[in-house]
Amino acid sequence: MDNSAQASAELILLFGGIMVVVLLAVYMYKNYIQDLGSEIKSEEVSRLNNELQEISELFT
Repeated sequence: MDNSAQASAELILLFGGIMVVVLLAVYMYKNYIQDLGSEIKSEEVSRLNNELQEISELFT
């Protein structure tokens, strides 16, 4: 009976550890996606888009 209780406790701890790692990964991924949004709105990207648009006007 003691062994089954210990196995249950270890299983609960294992699932708890996995959940902590998953939640940490989701939090880090969320921050990465939010930073990516500000990167897309940067001036460099809009300038590149304008230059590509000027080039496409030359070919139309």
